[in-house]
Amino acid sequence: MRIFEQLESEVRGYVRAFPAVFDVARGSHLYDEHDNRYIDFFAGAGTLNYGHNNPAISQALIAYLQRDGIVHALDKATVAKKNFLQKFQDTILARRNLNYKVQFTGPTGTNAVETALKLARMVKKRSNVIAFTNGYHGLTMGSLAVTGNDFYRDESYGARNNADSVPYDGYLGPDTDTIAYLRKFLADGSSGIDLPAAIIVETVQGEGGINVASIEWLQQLEALCREFDILLIIDDIQMGNGRTGTFFSFERAGLKPDMVTLSKSIGGGLPMAILLMRPELDQWRPGEHTGTFRGNNLAFVAATEALGYWDNDDFATGVQYKGEIMREELERIVAKYPQLAIELRGIGMVWGLDMGQRPGFAAEVSAEAFANKLVIELAGAEDNVVKFLPALTIEEEVLREGLAIVDAAIGNLLARSEEARRGVVA
Repeated sequence: MRIFEQLESEVRGYVRAFPAVFDVARGSHLYDEHDNRYIDFFAGAGTLNYGHNNPAISQALIAYLQRDGIVHALDKATVAKKNFLQKFQDTILARRNLNYKVQFTGPTGTNAVETALKLARMVKKRSNVIAFTNGYHGLTMGSLAVTGNDFYRDESYGARNNADSVPYDGYLGPDTDTIAYLRKFLADGSSGIDLPAAIIVETVQGEGGINVASIEWLQQLEALCREFDILLIIDDIQMGNGRTGTFFSFERAGLKPDMVTLSKSIGGGLPMAILLMRPELDQWRPGEHTGTFRGNNLAFVAATEALGYWDNDDFATGVQYKGEIMREELERIVAKYPQLAIELRGIGMVWGLDMGQRPGFAAEVSAEAFANKLVIELAGAEDNVVKFLPALTIEEEVLREGLAIVDAAIGNLLARSEEARRGVVA
């Protein structure tokens, strides 16, 4: 690891939590330079919903490169882009009765968020945007303004301009209606919150700690946006592409957002981000919002292949089936260790064990799991949530094996803690 410590910036993060030099990856397994096998419950922070080096995607990419298919084209028309757009329209949008224009932004999620915010402000001729507590939307300046965690924000960045944060569903407890709370602010001209151009929200807050908004809350939020002529932006960068059991995370609530941001797994493991918008919102002048890498043709090829998983309902059914396995096994773990007062939250194939009643313990669980060859990250403002984000294609036996490693990690840590306590008492 010496070369990384000598030459790579101190900003590096995941390498500190997972100190191994990885070399090979297949499906839901990683192999380090010494050929040690790890189960991956991280999936590239949601980029690898279809697994590492998915064979069908890899073969499509190899065939494209071998015929000298164009790789870089800016926003010129290419066969790869045409095929993706047609597949996305036929397989995803048309089947859900969604009418959106597609804008290719820069290659990462924050590029899509920046584009959505810029367009919303341009269309509505208002500058303010409302986001939610514990929200995460990226770390470039506009996205940072609507990101909640103060670890990422510093006022010296000037990042809080033209954005307000309000309570997410459940933030003020189960008895407080945060939509009514927000309506009061919007309706009161002396509240100090300007009428926003848009409200941006995750239907499930991933980095924020696996906070799942209720269907009723989401529907009320959409109705509020219509009432006050506010654009509704759904950030589906991590929770889209099937993570919650349907392709879009908002399908369970029957929403029709004005804009949707997609990235991570939409590129089949390669950098790609897009903004979906209602056609009447597409008010850009040619070239008004541009970027060198908004036409990643390899990602178009990978994405077109990956969308084949959605040709019928079988894949979604599999996600829901494995999601139930996760829920059942994690409920068993919660019941097994009542002394930790763990709170379980999740939906589909994204779950979190909130261990906030014992500060620092979630990090210990992640480290212990890694020592036993499982890669699993943390979430929440205080890194108090162990976050389960396996590939959607993970085999059932591998999924169960990984869950058992977490169970054993918790048990081992508690046993060592008890031994240490007894030693001190003795």
